[in-house]
Amino acid sequence: MAAPHLLIDTDPGVDDALALLMAHAHAKVEALSIAAGNVGLEHTVRNACTLLDLIEADTPVHAGCPTPLVRLPEEDAAFVHGSDGLGDVGFPAPQAQPQDEHAALTLIRRTRERPGELTLVALGPLTNLALALRLDPSLPERVKRLVIMGGAVTGHGNTMSVPAEFNIGFDPEAAKVVFEAWPMFDLVDWEATLRHAFDGDTFAAWLKAGDRRARFFDQIFGKARQYNAMRGRSGVIAADALAMAVALDESIITRAETRHVGVETEGRLTRGSTVVDWENRLQRPPNARIVFDVDQAAFGAMVARALGATD
Repeated sequence: MAAPHLLIDTDPGVDDALALLMAHAHAKVEALSIAAGNVGLEHTVRNACTLLDLIEADTPVHAGCPTPLVRLPEEDAAFVHGSDGLGDVGFPAPQAQPQDEHAALTLIRRTRERPGELTLVALGPLTNLALALRLDPSLPERVKRLVIMGGAVTGHGNTMSVPAEFNIGFDPEAAKVVFEAWPMFDLVDWEATLRHAFDGDTFAAWLKAGDRRARFFDQIFGKARQYNAMRGRSGVIAADALAMAVALDESIITRAETRHVGVETEGRLTRGSTVVDWENRLQRPPNARIVFDVDQAAFGAMVARALGATD
């Protein structure tokens, strides 16, 4: 299978970092468009550049929107990822620098230059993608595939709002724009990532056997590891990595269902939730292939290789 060519919209982030290591190990990454989310935009842009320095890649980095489309968020995820988004390790200023072109504009331009060739992987809040859609509604016609990490299809989210997942909850209006505009996308939700957590000892063995990428990830993962342990979450949860695995090779999907999925923006208790029409009551065309299960061994092999633990 030919390696895909990727556009990645992301808010690095510890789990984003692992996904980006996977992408550069297994595919051609055309550009990174950067959103605010896990931490503020200044940090997420810097983190993307830090990662590129690590792997000595010249992937273009494009800064995007510093805030959600409509409302300022009630929370970020610094309490999981560290105040700088990379575990508060204290990395030096990166040599890599962002481009001048805005993230939304690069999504439009690059898909115009290569229509039907690029897979778009959305690992963070969908602000940049929503803005690109407002500027150019024909964008979905030129994207080969869209893979979104987001949502909680049965309401078991990971935000202060019980039903909502972080990426969707951070900018529900943007998610609504994207979900309503895109005719079909792959949705890898938070609940799927919990089902596909890695055994802690297995992951530790990959880190021990890996190269500088593994050492880097081990450094940045400390704070998130402590947070997950405090929450009683077992294993290593790799949300963005799971979405990236699906983007890299959709044949790893072993169970999925196609349904119409909407985003709640008004509810006092449900803002940011993803609402699935399981029984087709609304009679709307399906817009999402919801990924429930993947080949865990194949997923693990992708991660191990990205950490330098295998050839």
